[in-house]
Amino acid sequence: MGQHGPVRVRGPAGYLWWLARQLKGRVALGAFFGSTWFMSMAITPYLLSQAVDRGLKGGDRGALIAWSGAVLVVGIGSAGLGIMRHRSMTKLRLAAALRTAELVLTHATRLGAALPRRITAGEVVTIGISDVWTIGRAMNVGGIGVASILATAVIAVLLFRTSPMLAVVVLIGVPALVVLVGPLLNRTQRAGSRYRERQGELNARLVDVLGGLRVLNGLGGKQTHQARYERESATLRRLGYRVGGPSSWIGALGEGLPVVFLGVVIWLAARLAVTGEITVGELIAVYGYTAMVVIPVNVLIFCGFDVTNGLVAARRVIDFLALPVEDPHGAPGPEGPATLYDPESGVWAEPGCFTALAGDGAAIIDRLGRYGPTTATWGDRPLSGIALAEVRSRLLVADNDADLFAGPLRDVVAGRHDPDDALVRAAVDTAVAGDVADDLGRPVEWAGRNLSGGQRQRVRLARAVYADPEMLLAAEPTSAVDAHTESAIAERLTAARTGRGTVLATTSPVLLDRADVVHYLVGGRVAATGTHRELLATSPGYRSLVTRVFGEDA
Repeated sequence: MGQHGPVRVRGPAGYLWWLARQLKGRVALGAFFGSTWFMSMAITPYLLSQAVDRGLKGGDRGALIAWSGAVLVVGIGSAGLGIMRHRSMTKLRLAAALRTAELVLTHATRLGAALPRRITAGEVVTIGISDVWTIGRAMNVGGIGVASILATAVIAVLLFRTSPMLAVVVLIGVPALVVLVGPLLNRTQRAGSRYRERQGELNARLVDVLGGLRVLNGLGGKQTHQARYERESATLRRLGYRVGGPSSWIGALGEGLPVVFLGVVIWLAARLAVTGEITVGELIAVYGYTAMVVIPVNVLIFCGFDVTNGLVAARRVIDFLALPVEDPHGAPGPEGPATLYDPESGVWAEPGCFTALAGDGAAIIDRLGRYGPTTATWGDRPLSGIALAEVRSRLLVADNDADLFAGPLRDVVAGRHDPDDALVRAAVDTAVAGDVADDLGRPVEWAGRNLSGGQRQRVRLARAVYADPEMLLAAEPTSAVDAHTESAIAERLTAARTGRGTVLATTSPVLLDRADVVHYLVGGRVAATGTHRELLATSPGYRSLVTRVFGEDA
């Protein structure tokens, strides 16, 4: 999607064609300078042949000087055209990459906080760093690729003036060379698609590993997660070898086949010169024409390689652009605070109560906060049918990965609300972030880069408390703090949220002990419900979960 609405294309080839039409001016400029550059090089062998036949062979010094001067002028012009060709093609590739990046960023903005629920962070990173530039390189075929085809046709015409047989060899040989590389391009595309898919998955796994994943630690899953990453990394490496095999052959054939072709044509031309069918100057011209045609043939082969990779990248981009954006319209929400209920898990959260989800409750938090498809209800109304703006203003999901924008600390904590220093200090105190907030004017860098991981988490919690939503939902809000700080947060957060609904997915015994209601989750569903102490006494599974986490924290 872009500034002019959604991009409607059929498949990755359709996207590349759409992008080329959007940049048709730059494509035409690249094709023009590429074509004129090739033409200037193609005419040089003809000028040399005339200098030899009319100047050297004929003994005409004036003709020799004139034709040599023409070679010099064309050479200077060719150098200038080569510079313009390179500039125009570089601008085309950059424009294509940046246009794709603009579409991706615009769509990511429209997805908003739902983005990490629709696509992994690793996939977003791979699209933004790798795919957009690969698509930019695919635009080579629209500029220099078109110029290469035109240059080959012009060289065939010039050769026809010298020898129709040589022209036929060129017209048959050039397509044959490209066809020979075709199967390798298909293999590269298939292997590249598998490699690209696994690459996004592995990057997502890496982001999770580096993120700490305290909940997996609590469930005893950290080592399993790491072992899975190592296995998938080895699989990706093997897939990389499969991509590298045909790619290396394409490189070798792209450089070697045109040279073999050059040798064949020169051998035929030399035989014609020996029999007197062409002159010495024409033999030189044939050599120049054929040496010249090596360049567009090489370019066409590598354009095919670029397009092949571009199709793989375009498939990932259009899949991302196809992620649905929620309709902001809908019915009004309940008139006052109401119960949230998730039928998929059996979790309910009463207004004014502190509800804890013991286990992996992040997906439930997302459904209750309407991030992605949900069958949850709010009071007697389906949550998915309520106007999105009202859901966001009354139900707040505090995400551990939520961005912190640059600015004074008071503005960062206040978020979209007007900052009130007294309320900001109260929210900071609730989040036990006093070590960050000695000065509310303290500058916070983008993404909180000048804060530690624990400080960033507490500033995010302070921002959520300051917003004072009707229902606050969060997953592992204290995963990056020590036990003493966690205990203080549990006490202060409970007091600050009195009369307001709070739902936390956590395995922290300190937070669980403060909850009015604890839902013990097994396999994403409620296995038992009660207070923390009741479940410790009646549920062995719950007791085992809490004991493992408590032992690790201790």
